[in-house]
Amino acid sequence: MKAFAVLLLAALSALPAVSAFAASDDAAISVPLDAAALRDLPRQRAQMDVHGQALDCSGVALAALLQKAQAMPATPLRGPQLARVVEVQAADGYRVVFSLGELDATLGKAQVVLADQCAGKPLDAHDGPLRLLVPGDGRPARSVRQVNRITVRTP
Repeated sequence: MKAFAVLLLAALSALPAVSAFAASDDAAISVPLDAAALRDLPRQRAQMDVHGQALDCSGVALAALLQKAQAMPATPLRGPQLARVVEVQAADGYRVVFSLGELDATLGKAQVVLADQCAGKPLDAHDGPLRLLVPGDGRPARSVRQVNRITVRTP
């Protein structure tokens, strides 16, 4: 267990300063997606097939990260909050969108994990340093490699 914790801390400390932005009509909040941002959040495991490859990864729930950034309330969503969307962007410009309601545990209950490890190792340059995984999707179109930005806004 100690070896895993040391490996995990080493992997997190190696993350570059990728940014997530939480924006609302009133203000914008910038949250770095570095070791400190992920360290205190509970770890989740995500398993899925991506283009014929079975992945067994771990990271943090996207909803937990958004709650820590105060871009999503910890209480059930209501009213105007249900119209907000989360856009996840990759280094190559690829983008996917989720409704905030999909991520709310009392509504959509979608498991969406921002992974920093697969098979117990930090993600390589092809997939990482962060990868979004959505195990409940029928195909991996929203499993974004090389995540470099997360934006929450009201359309």
